Amino acid sequence: MLNSYLQTTRRIAMNDQVFAKVIDADLRDWINIARGQVAGESECIRVYATLAVSPPTQQYPFSAVAFPAGTTGVANVQLVRGITWQVADGAKVVYSREWEWLNRFYIATPIPQAGPPKYWAQFGQGTQGTIFINLPDTAYTLNLDTACLPSPLVTDADPEAVPKLWTDAVPYYADYMGYLQHQVKDAADKMMELYQTFMARARAAATPSQLPHQFAGTPDPTLANKLGISQRAAA
Repeated sequence: MLNSYLQTTRRIAMNDQVFAKVIDADLRDWINIARGQVAGESECIRVYATLAVSPPTQQYPFSAVAFPAGTTGVANVQLVRGITWQVADGAKVVYSREWEWLNRFYIATPIPQAGPPKYWAQFGQGTQGTIFINLPDTAYTLNLDTACLPSPLVTDADPEAVPKLWTDAVPYYADYMGYLQHQVKDAADKMMELYQTFMARARAAATPSQLPHQFAGTPDPTLANKLGISQRAAA
């Protein structure tokens, strides 16, 4: 996949004097930056992972999250979207709360009351993220719906975790990085516009029409009507 990215990134900037001088090592760096930006913005790399918790610990770093066997091309967790824990043949939801709320009612207390996982909040952000939960009364394995960042591509044999059609946006961001570095603002702006176009098209293609609000970054289909109502009300 890396070779394909390299070829496409150069092809987009065909006959450009700036990119005629660019070496593949620089292109590879820009491509990997682009892949991280695509994954971060779209939350397109989803992994159903696990986290082992036990008393008296209430704080857990993203690095403690375990990916299932066979997971490839994934570097680390970017954010956690939801948590459950196993109960018999089913599961119970651990409800997400703002950090301030969880801190006030379940952490900032001299003698916290232990119990099953009930509430969680994310404190640290990005790859340095941390999860806090109410004090567990025993050991539990939590199931986490995570959005992740991809591992860098160093050789063409390295697996790509960014799914199609999101991969189509990667070369445009890489070209954007290249033009920025060489201070060619007009070309950089054009590449950013194309990147945003391909990101929007990927989101539209990946979002089921039956469940338009299912994934992150999906435009509100009722926004136009809401704005229309607002404008009429103002008039």
